[in-house]
Amino acid sequence: MPDLALLALFIPTFFFVSITPGLCMTLAMTLGMSIGVRRALWMMLGEVFGVALVAIAAVVGAATIMLNYPHLFTILKWIGGLYLTYIGINMWLAKGKMALVTQTQVPEVSNNALISQGFITAIANPKSWAFMVSLLPPFIHEGFPVTPQLIALVSIIMMTEFISMMAYASGGKSLKLFLSRGDNVKWMNRIAGTLMIAVGIWLALD
Repeated sequence: MPDLALLALFIPTFFFVSITPGLCMTLAMTLGMSIGVRRALWMMLGEVFGVALVAIAAVVGAATIMLNYPHLFTILKWIGGLYLTYIGINMWLAKGKMALVTQTQVPEVSNNALISQGFITAIANPKSWAFMVSLLPPFIHEGFPVTPQLIALVSIIMMTEFISMMAYASGGKSLKLFLSRGDNVKWMNRIAGTLMIAVGIWLALD
């Protein structure tokens, strides 16, 4: 049985961290603007499971190994960063499957590609690992079994991340509706592409 007092403290703590602008939130806003909230849900699916994997690894100790071998992060970060940057450049140039052609057209991008974007972005951020390593252990009560506590904490993390990304994606969709006035498809592509490039560079160099 998880410690309810610790869980009650963990919820606002992690929500404050989750809602803060970051890699995944920026990606959610970008996709909300370019492909819409409903399609962005696939990215969110990959992201929440990526964050869950990081959280579980942090508790069981695997994160210590990852943090001691930063070259593993470097490889993963650059692969993910270059991929997102490539997508952003194509969006900026109004090319590729995620670029808008008309105001009503929805870019065609596969569900697997969106899931991969979210998953890679979540697990390739060293700060996410370091944060989980430092944050989660204090919320694990030694007097209770670890498994149910971990399940409760990971469930809260996944739900909080999802709610935060939905807020950012909805904001991106609202921005798209605002920019749609006056046939500004070109600027929508450029803004979304610039944000995607920024996320890619951020991921690679962070």
